[in-house]
Parts: sequence; structure tokens; C-alpha cells
Amino acid sequence: MTDLSNDAYNVTADELRQFIERYEHLDAEKKDIADQQKEVMAEAKGRGYDTKVLRKIIAMRKRKPDEIAEEEAVLDLYKAALGMV
Repeated sequence: MTDLSNDAYNVTADELRQFIERYEHLDAEKKDIADQQKEVMAEAKGRGYDTKVLRKIIAMRKRKPDEIAEEEAVLDLYKAALGMV
């Protein structure tokens, strides 16, 4: 290889290494956040809250109210059809 192609390879390798290290750093942060979320749920459970319901509420808060209303309407319709109401 010529000196020019070696330089190009080194720059590319450095850039690649930076991408990988950034990703690994973000992955570590994600794990820390997940651990903190588990701690919050453990604390809530210790205070008597139903964590399964809390998780559902958290998921619902991410959705649009119209989507939730539509899903609940269909759920009510199906429950009525099965005599569950």
C-alpha cells in the first residue's frame, strides 16, 4: 500500500473506532437507565403499587388519546359480545 492509502485506512479505522466506542458508551448508559427503572418499580412495589398496572399506564401515556379510546371501544364491544359486561 502507498502512504496515501495507509493514511486513508488509519483515518477510517479511527473513525470506525469512534463510532464503536460511542455506541458502547450509549449501551452502557442504556443499561444504567434500565437498572434505575427497575429500582423505581421495586420501590413502587414495596409501597404497595401494582407494577403491572403501572407499566400499562406508562405505555398508555406514550400513545395518543384517540388510539386509546378506539382500542377501549373495541374491547368493550368484544366483551359485550362475549357477555363479559
